[in-house]
Amino acid sequence: MTTVTKRAFWFDDNKRPNVADILEREPSIAVDRLKFHSPDAENWPAIERAHAYCISSARDEVPDQYKCSAAFLARCPELLVVSTTGAGYDTIDLGACSAAGVLAVNQAGANADAVAEHAVAMMLSLSKNIPQTDRSLRRERGVNREVFKGWNAQGRTVGILGLGQVGRRVARICSKGLQMRVIACDPYLSAEECAARDATKVDFDSLIAASRYLTIHCPLTDETRGIVGRSELAKMQAGGYLINTARGGIVDESALADALTSKHLAGAGIDAWDIEPPPLQHPLLAMDNVIATYHTAGVTVDSRHNMANWNAEQIVQILAGERPPRLLNAGAWPLYARRFEKIFGFKPAS
Repeated sequence: MTTVTKRAFWFDDNKRPNVADILEREPSIAVDRLKFHSPDAENWPAIERAHAYCISSARDEVPDQYKCSAAFLARCPELLVVSTTGAGYDTIDLGACSAAGVLAVNQAGANADAVAEHAVAMMLSLSKNIPQTDRSLRRERGVNREVFKGWNAQGRTVGILGLGQVGRRVARICSKGLQMRVIACDPYLSAEECAARDATKVDFDSLIAASRYLTIHCPLTDETRGIVGRSELAKMQAGGYLINTARGGIVDESALADALTSKHLAGAGIDAWDIEPPPLQHPLLAMDNVIATYHTAGVTVDSRHNMANWNAEQIVQILAGERPPRLLNAGAWPLYARRFEKIFGFKPAS
């Protein structure tokens, strides 16, 4: 029986370490490092013969022709798995993957501590007016420091939309570290499961109305796209704060700018944007009560190592015939298993 060389490819984005750095140490897998700007004649031969595609989670980093769409998959007869660098999977069409018998996996949890810490840092910085104080102290004198008087977070209510890997860590920090009241809306968790994750389960409307701090930690899906819009922001408590370290598209950025301009909301921390990076003329970037970051909540030395290692380990497991730990489209398994056996000559785990 002829042994088939297992092949994976990665568009090198100069992030270090990355999954290719780790996979290249694995003797059973041949890795192709590609460049988005390279000619099609160089990229597509490697793509069309590959069994695994390691793809960025950041949609604005991947040109449309290399996003994992139905059209892309139609050109990849050998592809068995597409694996994102992080928890997000905006660059993957899950339905198209399932229809093609291609597994989709992510690295949920690899950068969760980093994102949770970033979200809480934004909450506390906004509460204490740290951005405004910092800017004022650098450019002017004669200012009465009372104008920067903030609030304690202790004892106040934080509402978490999505109590997964990141949300549960935010809940733990806020409840145990800051003695805050933590409520959460997550339709996929029971009240008991929410309680085990340090939060009280509430419905979406109650979350919006009761939260002094609303922090977003759900994926961007058809279900969540635009879920925090103008009407939801209007129902938030006057003087409240909104934090989004999840994905652009979940919060209506124009409506948020209006809510801040009217002073209905006191501040916002935005790490995930509709367009990344946002244009310099974006209204939110002109506001002193907005903390704006480059979708860097999960970008730490520690999380980069986690994401690279977890990604590589999962690819090795899948191509060895094992069932992956972070499978996004379990319904694809039967067709995938038949394709795997046809390509490699043995059945994967059931």
